[in-house]
Amino acid sequence: MAEWLGKALQKLLQQFESARNLLNPSPIRGGIFIYFMLIKKLRFIGILACVVLIVTCFIPWAYYADINESFTGFYSYQNQYGKPGKFLVLIAVLALTLMLLPKIWAKRTNLFVCAIGVGYAVKSYILFTSCYNAYCPEKRAGIYLMLISTIVMLIAAALPDLKLPAKKNS
Repeated sequence: MAEWLGKALQKLLQQFESARNLLNPSPIRGGIFIYFMLIKKLRFIGILACVVLIVTCFIPWAYYADINESFTGFYSYQNQYGKPGKFLVLIAVLALTLMLLPKIWAKRTNLFVCAIGVGYAVKSYILFTSCYNAYCPEKRAGIYLMLISTIVMLIAAALPDLKLPAKKNS
């Protein structure tokens, strides 16, 4: 029994010893290499998502056959649903500006701004696609692109590629 326990503890110790090599990832491992390359490209993907969000506010989000109208981010019949495109364009421009600034406060503010944008996009998605009077509108590609682009912006804001200055010990 003691011999078996000794071997088990030795194997456990070897596993922890080999875990020290995880701090220096080698580019041969595919998953870690792809992860670091994605982080480097995520800034450009986030910038592209901001531009896509601005464009999707101008294309149709939903089609209402009972009134024969297509709603966009800037148009709804008699302005019943408001103009969520104005706020989403403001969020996209603000997030784009904060993504381009190489400051830590800008990255933290960008995370907050993008989280507000995702919340507002989900609210707009529910508002524009919900059923009323036993009628459900037809969802168009714009509403899905709007929702996906805000989520991509949030992911890009959560994982910024920022070099922090080293602390000086005196």
